[in-house]
Amino acid sequence: MTVQAYILIQTEVGKAAAVALEIATIKGVTMAEDVTGPYDVIVRAEARNVDELGKLVVAKVQGVPGITRTLTCPVVHL
Repeated sequence: MTVQAYILIQTEVGKAAAVALEIATIKGVTMAEDVTGPYDVIVRAEARNVDELGKLVVAKVQGVPGITRTLTCPVVHL
C-alpha cells in the first residue's frame, strides 16, 4: 500500500505557475495545481513508504526554484 500526501507550497511572487509545471514532472507527483489562498501550489504525491515520501519532498520538491515554504499533509484513512 502506498503512502499519499498533499504538499502545500508557498512560492515567490509570480512563480506559482512555473513551480506547478516543474513539480508536475517529478516522479511520484500525481497532481500539481496553482491555487489562490494562503498557499500558491497544492501537490498530490505518493510513495512506497513514509521515508520515500520524505525523500521526495526534501530532495525533489523543495529543490524546485521559487519555493519558499512547504507543508506536507499525509493522507490518513480512518
